[in-house]
Amino acid sequence: MNGVVVIDKPAGFTSHDVVSQVKKILGAKKAGHTGTLDPLATGVLPVCVNEATKLAGFLAGDNKEYLATMLLGVKTDTLDTEGKIVGRSDNVVSEREIEAMLDRMVGKIKQIPPAYSAVKYCGDPLYKWARRGVMIEAAPREVEIRYISVKDISFPRVTFQVACSKGTYIRTLCADVGELLGCGACMSGLRRIRSGYFSEDMAVALTHGSPAEKKEGLLAGMLPITRLLPSATVIEVEDELANKLRDGLQPSVKTMKVHALPFLEAGDMVKFVNRRGCLIAIAEMVMPVSNFLKIDEKCQAARIVRVFNNIQN
Repeated sequence: MNGVVVIDKPAGFTSHDVVSQVKKILGAKKAGHTGTLDPLATGVLPVCVNEATKLAGFLAGDNKEYLATMLLGVKTDTLDTEGKIVGRSDNVVSEREIEAMLDRMVGKIKQIPPAYSAVKYCGDPLYKWARRGVMIEAAPREVEIRYISVKDISFPRVTFQVACSKGTYIRTLCADVGELLGCGACMSGLRRIRSGYFSEDMAVALTHGSPAEKKEGLLAGMLPITRLLPSATVIEVEDELANKLRDGLQPSVKTMKVHALPFLEAGDMVKFVNRRGCLIAIAEMVMPVSNFLKIDEKCQAARIVRVFNNIQN
């Protein structure tokens, strides 16, 4: 039982709550998500199970896509409708102004993480400091908004689709747009529709029913570990080499040049699998394939970054 189950997170649950439920239902030894969703939010929450947790760090950095709703004229301390209202405004803005301001956010921008967030300060997440009455302003961070598409404007609410880099706070985006419009705003709804490779159509619900029925539902939706990191080049190896890789052998030019490889650059990821399709290891290229004919065959070609037990899924 090793892979990723993409949960359609319901509103009101923390990401930790969802991981705990998945772990309990499946009886898994290890489980972890690839990127926090606020309790208010719904949608795509990939949960890595057992050996797949070794890949969580590689999956967490992927781009995200959301369907968000912004409430104009209301400011809160949490930057969403679950917080305490700290300001109201009757300022009227036009649809053209709203669309222009959202367009202005596309590209690389600086964001200050919300006071109620998981960003850590002196070892504790900011939300814990805020609950103690200590409001700490984190340092601005650069994020990238890849595109924004307005879906509906029904005053005072604006619904838009946004694709962004890891670490982007949609709550902050809504609040910043509200400030620039001069009316203030907060987030009133959020649904994640994509997280890297994982999309909304892969998501399964945490259904009601008997423990056996819940487990069956999650297993039916589980993506095998071999499907993860789909952009990585797959290299099939014999059992003898597979065992050596598990024991710490770093792939040399000689090891890799016998395989039909596409043009790979330094930094590209590769997956080693055995003849039965079991994932053995993932590695990062330390040189381009174009260098293979120019250097000693004993030179290291790739660096093993994760090794997996002998598993099929």
